[in-house]
Amino acid sequence: MKRRRPSVTSQSIALVRAIYSEVDQRPVERACLRRTECCRFQLTGQTPYLTKGEALTAARALRATGRARLPERDDGACPLLDGDGRCLIYADRPFGCRTHFCAAAGGPHARRTVSDLIHRLEDLDAQLGGDGPRPLVPALRAALGDLE
Repeated sequence: MKRRRPSVTSQSIALVRAIYSEVDQRPVERACLRRTECCRFQLTGQTPYLTKGEALTAARALRATGRARLPERDDGACPLLDGDGRCLIYADRPFGCRTHFCAAAGGPHARRTVSDLIHRLEDLDAQLGGDGPRPLVPALRAALGDLE
């Protein structure tokens, strides 16, 4: 029996974007200058984890750039960086990228300041049939497959 995929809806992507908008409005000092130091996973030793809703949102944004697949990288950097080192999906970048660990941007958000939003992402993940946050690359690959 073929496993049924949950339907990808504009509503779930709108919910993720609303959560992103809320975190961007929180009164936490942020100064992202898009230096992309935090996108160099091999240097930071940290990789963002995405819930299913986040992965679907990122996959849809990647598709909007005209790409059907996740770009391959062999330098340990985020595969969502273009040839000039800019994020291909900056407006739809994942929650972890918004609350990132980049010291130049002000360091991480304190978990207590965003835990309500994390819970909303986790609730949506469960509604979409996800199994919790996954590392960026496998989460995005699965989401791109779900969009096919």
